Amino acid sequence: MDPLKYLLNRTSFFPDNKVYVIGFALCAVFIASYFQPSVFPVAQLLLLALVLAVLVDAALLYTRKGIRANRIAPDRFSNGDDNKVLLQLYSSYPFPASVEIIDELPYQFQERSWRRYAKLKTGQKESIEYLLKPQQRGEYRFGAINVLVSGPLGMAWRRYRFNQEQTVKVYPSFIQVRRFQLLAAANRLQEAGIKRQRALGHSLEFEQIKEYVRGDDYRTVNWKATARRGDLMVNNFTDERSQQVYCIINKGRAMKMPFEGMTLLDYSINAALVLSNVALMRQDKAGLITFGQKTDSFLAADKRPGQFNQILETLYREETTFLDVDFEKLFAVVRNRITQRSLLVLFTNFESFESLERELPSLQRMAHYHLLVVVFFENTELKSLREGSAKNLEDIYIKTIADKFAQEKRLIVHELRKHGIIALLTTPENLTVQAINKYLEVKNRQGI
Repeated sequence: MDPLKYLLNRTSFFPDNKVYVIGFALCAVFIASYFQPSVFPVAQLLLLALVLAVLVDAALLYTRKGIRANRIAPDRFSNGDDNKVLLQLYSSYPFPASVEIIDELPYQFQERSWRRYAKLKTGQKESIEYLLKPQQRGEYRFGAINVLVSGPLGMAWRRYRFNQEQTVKVYPSFIQVRRFQLLAAANRLQEAGIKRQRALGHSLEFEQIKEYVRGDDYRTVNWKATARRGDLMVNNFTDERSQQVYCIINKGRAMKMPFEGMTLLDYSINAALVLSNVALMRQDKAGLITFGQKTDSFLAADKRPGQFNQILETLYREETTFLDVDFEKLFAVVRNRITQRSLLVLFTNFESFESLERELPSLQRMAHYHLLVVVFFENTELKSLREGSAKNLEDIYIKTIADKFAQEKRLIVHELRKHGIIALLTTPENLTVQAINKYLEVKNRQGI
């Protein structure tokens, strides 16, 4: 280890910057005293005053252990969301303490200048809250909390180092899951962008016979039950339940593209988690498939109580090297292991029409046995280039190329729909809402 670095790590006492400034000024005074001897006693007095001030500050800082600090953080963070972290500080110094706090954050955040400042009165507890937004899954390790305390004269600092090492696991966005659960419980899903689906008829699943109330469809009147009860009775239907919904996630090179710090893969993982939870809330069976050059994870569709946690843990552990993917192997797994007709929501990406043409035969075969929804992404960077104004010939070329790629995305949508495949083109930020809307739309028109 570097000796200087080792010494700094072991040292807890630091003179304030003003000590060095005053020291350099005194050097100038001592030099001047060489030419003007009468200045020399003044310089000595000033030096003595400086040393005494530093010693007084040091004595007040080291007479007791005056600062305590700890960190309160959850055991797991939600990927792509703001997560709260709380620092608690307590001062037992007999003077108001000015403190500088440096929390050693996980390296994934790349925060080299994180600092907070506070002034603590005697016996006062201070709480400092801050937010962290992770952008990739995995384990994040916090280090120590460093607290620098200034003496009452402002001439010296004492450093406290509190061993608060902690490992936090970053999971797919469970905060989004809770948000949609709360909105659904309060019947306020429209606030999140979820569309209210208009009923297009009755599903095949009968729920109960109930008394007629104003607004019920008269075509559902059950005349036999009405005759038996003497009151007008109607049949009540509900959405068909226990249907299988599989989220299929492409972990290949096409999903490495970043958007606001996160890859398309992590956006897809977050959306798949929320969609699976919505399906389970509607009494459907949720399953999961992830694939690259081979099928890495297969979780059979089910609606048992532990299914959501199993999906969450599976998505948390997903890793990839972003290589080319094999849709033929994916079709083989789907054909052999999913025997009941299901809704397959495939999260992937196509940047060109040629990339679709290579995989279209496999997609067609899957769509022959199941209802297939292909979700892919709009290139938001190209969209901003298309909407910008062209100021020179180079800008015109760039806008033309951007228009070409946008047109290819529209052709991909058209080609998929032509082969009976539902296509959903969306931006990464709207992925979760759009996927839920498409699922509810399919359920509403009884497409599975």
